[in-house]
Amino acid sequence: MKKDLEFTKPKGVCRGGVHPPQHKDTAACETVFFSDVKKVVIPMQQHIGAPCKPTVSVGDEVFVGTKIGDSDQFVSAPIHASVSGKVTAIKPAVVADGRTIEAVEIESDGKNALDPELKPHDPKTEQELVAAVREMGLVGLGGAGFPTHVKLTRQADKPLDTLIINAAECEPYITADDRECLEHPEDIMDGVFTLLRLMKFERVIIAVEDNKPEAIRVLYNIAADRQDTENRVTIMKLKSRYPQGAEKMLIYSATGRKLPLGKLPADVGCVVMNVTSISMISRYLRTGMPLTRKRLTVAGGAIKNPQNVLVPIGTSASDIIDFCGGFSEEPEKIIMGGPMMGAAVPSTDLPVLKQNNAILCFTKKEADLPPSATCIRCGRCAAACPMGLYPFRIAAALRREDIEDVGRLYADYCIECGCCSFSCPAKLPVTQTMRRAKLALKKR
Repeated sequence: MKKDLEFTKPKGVCRGGVHPPQHKDTAACETVFFSDVKKVVIPMQQHIGAPCKPTVSVGDEVFVGTKIGDSDQFVSAPIHASVSGKVTAIKPAVVADGRTIEAVEIESDGKNALDPELKPHDPKTEQELVAAVREMGLVGLGGAGFPTHVKLTRQADKPLDTLIINAAECEPYITADDRECLEHPEDIMDGVFTLLRLMKFERVIIAVEDNKPEAIRVLYNIAADRQDTENRVTIMKLKSRYPQGAEKMLIYSATGRKLPLGKLPADVGCVVMNVTSISMISRYLRTGMPLTRKRLTVAGGAIKNPQNVLVPIGTSASDIIDFCGGFSEEPEKIIMGGPMMGAAVPSTDLPVLKQNNAILCFTKKEADLPPSATCIRCGRCAAACPMGLYPFRIAAALRREDIEDVGRLYADYCIECGCCSFSCPAKLPVTQTMRRAKLALKKR
């Protein structure tokens, strides 16, 4: 180990935020692989950017890792088969956010045979690494699904000096990244030093919340590894507070730099990557296996056996719930994602996408909220907003249909984290109102 390693102190203190109950009850649940999947439905858009076009036809035989969708657009990411078997349909499929997207349906042959064309990669340059990351189909695994190769593509006028690895996992219930730290520390370390060597970052900051002591121990060992002779890899322990893991918050905490509206992390010299993304890059370079599986936390009072499950992408939520023992009681609400930023869904007949990280099934007791009251303009939503907005004023402008005022109040800065709704004593759906305000601005 390097001597005298210390935790990096945050450069900036983010405003607002809330402290929801953590409910990290699956943190000790080792990941279980759900391999006996009969059918997958794989949408052709699991990322921000241009949708893919199917590269297979009905009747084609495919293997795990076979490319089944791609696009010639830069902001896009190829999509691969997650099971071996036969393509039985190319049809529309509904995803968790309500969109209908073209999808490839594959009936599994139960063999999970790997594509014989898969092979390890040994990139020697930054450009070769970026090309490999694109080929593996990697996107942001806990957020909107921004293609990772786009993040890593360096532009001449935007020097990249800092890689921030997001291991905060601040959403309640979700423990998928926590398990990645505990189960695959060697892959995380290899991914960190591969990017450090080829991308030539000046520093790598691994950010983790202080409510994950075991993950901190593992990540500390990575930061203390002897191969980092210049001490460029450090760990930053953050106080547990939601939404600490949001991209804008992490950049400000790690560097003190503010990310302006409409700008990307590269505009302030940063690349932000999920800790599981780092690990997956290492595995892809070693094995050639692209992104075909995703770890999910399946939890909530209505789930009989809450656990962390590794599933083929495109598996239906209903099959995953059945794998976890089914429902202990009829759920009142089902959420794809975390309780703060996830999407409540009307059905479990929805496929898992690359960026999904949880399926939460809540009982009536867990999901029920007191009746909404009238806004008393107490300002708690403003105090909790990490972006410094005034949601109660934006809501009033929206009611007046004064879209100019909605814009003057910077409603489009909202990151839809849910802190305003959580803190509202009147139990008003403030976050949904903010989404409507942003939509009104977009329409204007």
